[in-house]
Amino acid sequence: MPIKHAPISARSWLFAPGDSEKKMNKAMDGTADVVLIDLEDAVAPESKAAARRQVHDFIAANPAQRHRLWVRINPFDGPYTLLDLAAIMPANPGGIMLPKVYGRTDVEKLDHCLSALEVAYGIEEGSTPVIVLITETAEAMFHTGDYKGAPRVVALTWGAEDLADSIGASSNRNPDGSYSFTYELARSLTVLGAATAGVTAIETISADFKDLEALRIRAEGVRRQGFKGMMAIHPAQVDVINQAFTPTEAEIAEAQEVVDIFAANPGVGAIGWKGAMLDRPYLSRAQQLLKLAGRA
Repeated sequence: MPIKHAPISARSWLFAPGDSEKKMNKAMDGTADVVLIDLEDAVAPESKAAARRQVHDFIAANPAQRHRLWVRINPFDGPYTLLDLAAIMPANPGGIMLPKVYGRTDVEKLDHCLSALEVAYGIEEGSTPVIVLITETAEAMFHTGDYKGAPRVVALTWGAEDLADSIGASSNRNPDGSYSFTYELARSLTVLGAATAGVTAIETISADFKDLEALRIRAEGVRRQGFKGMMAIHPAQVDVINQAFTPTEAEIAEAQEVVDIFAANPGVGAIGWKGAMLDRPYLSRAQQLLKLAGRA
């Protein structure tokens, strides 16, 4: 019987091109919670066959790190998806990223493919988790709330560049550099879709890997919005992301106070605290933060 996966707890998701053993090793040796080995955008069409073999061999050579070594395969709207899966699944990667979906049917199709390959290679059926890029096509934007109970899905994330291409936009930014409305909508629909599905919401990349202060501000901001992690394109971004998505001691202490005051007053719906009135949603948020910090 396929495994029911819990939402993944992973702050940083670092991309590494699948045709560069040096970059894959550097990513694996760093502090990223998940290394996303990329067979899609980072690898040219003429290099994909060699990259598949390289990715298989890299994962197979690092069994102790296998749980961190995920692979972004090519999307189903192209000719490479099954070739990717057939090449990498014998190495039993830690998980799969599915890009450019058009809706839940793509996830279900991936589930069938993975199940067949898991059985063929002696891997427990259903054990390979999946993160889905749910906003890279215009059609997918209308299905962001459809992933509740979707097989294998542990996280949802979004992308702005392919979405701009999908709708024929010349830019996805406002003059001040912020995302324009459609792409902020994609971000909001992702966190709402993840909450509906009961899985983890992961923020998209920051392309300017040199501006770490802007990255910190953005990461802290999206954590407040409900995201639990963020993708990275450069190793220098990883520690900033990890810190931003790790609750501070002050946050933990305050959350513990809220939990304790409700525990000391069982059956009470609302409690006065520090000049404010706390009700059950405050308790729930405090409990979630403590769970995130591992101190529930």
